[in-house]
Amino acid sequence: MSPAAIEAMTEQMARTGNASSLHTSGRLARRVVEESRETIAGAIGCRPSEVVFTSGGTESDNLAVQGTYAARRDADPRRVRLLVSSVEHHAVLDCAEFLTAHEGAKVTLLEVDPQGRITPDIVRAALVEDADSAAVVSVMWANNEVGTIQDIAGIAAVTKEFGVPMHTDAVQAVGHVPVDITASGVELASLTAHKLGGPIGVGALVVQRDHHLVPLSHGGGQERQVRSGTLDVPGIRGFAAAVEESVSELDTERARLTSLRDQLVEGALRLDLDITVTGPWTRGDAIDRLPGNVHLLVPGCDGDSLLYLLDAAGIECSTGSACQAGVPQPSHVLLAMGIAEEQARGALRLTLGRTSTPADVEAVLGALPHAVERARRASFGTA
Repeated sequence: MSPAAIEAMTEQMARTGNASSLHTSGRLARRVVEESRETIAGAIGCRPSEVVFTSGGTESDNLAVQGTYAARRDADPRRVRLLVSSVEHHAVLDCAEFLTAHEGAKVTLLEVDPQGRITPDIVRAALVEDADSAAVVSVMWANNEVGTIQDIAGIAAVTKEFGVPMHTDAVQAVGHVPVDITASGVELASLTAHKLGGPIGVGALVVQRDHHLVPLSHGGGQERQVRSGTLDVPGIRGFAAAVEESVSELDTERARLTSLRDQLVEGALRLDLDITVTGPWTRGDAIDRLPGNVHLLVPGCDGDSLLYLLDAAGIECSTGSACQAGVPQPSHVLLAMGIAEEQARGALRLTLGRTSTPADVEAVLGALPHAVERARRASFGTA
């Protein structure tokens, strides 16, 4: 968490009051919630009334996809098709799988190119086939594994032509690249606090004012009757502080992280280890790829072995999504990009953030050759 978010959250934790109560403490808590809602809305380009607080990105994704599917199908039984990209986070993919198994949904996976991109034409072609059956389109703003940034505005323009609502998982994008929800044209957008310096366990779903959702949980009717539950006022305040800070510092931080990212990528390529970069990458580019995302393929070794060896050297990294950690199978994102399963097993994902420095980059480059050598020996049974 950023110091500003910690300060805001801990200050609020010393206070009492349920934001749904009418007494003085409740009204003071409600004021904090509404001011936080305004802060977040102002930073991401939407109306305060469109910000629905949740427990994080997974709940927001499920509420967007399941809630929209139920509402659209109830209004028109033909609306049973979900169009989702093949590189979505499992919070979307597994949600679509659940709806297929239990609610009669039919899923169309939108294919990506070798860089992980989905073009508006791909979406158009999928909708032309049978727009009358489409319930919702879901395409993430930026990929959590390989960092590819999608043309969300271009895709949303296509979905509007066909009258199909669009959701975007913007968890990786907000606070890292420019995000204007209203200008993008999407009806729904997910975000979470811990990806931009806020606390774990709080997030939001932006829901366009005239968009109808069927709630997934039932109770007190908080958050526009869409998401019931007592609001986490300290978490929401910390969330707002983190969003405000990360967006206000975005230009400076994006340039700094892009430079560090490029130093890390170029250094890894110079190590003569046959390492390649996954996803779109051009020096200085922060339009097609997240500024702090480095994704490498290291041939001849298993990504998990690399992870443990680098971790022993004090470098924390991953082989894919943290939500799939411990699952011994190659990333669905890499397979969807056309990367062979054997290559995909040598994936290494490194993420740079506000605390990252040039010394961190040098530490990775210094530890990588030994880690790769040992991982390759282990792969060939000679370790």
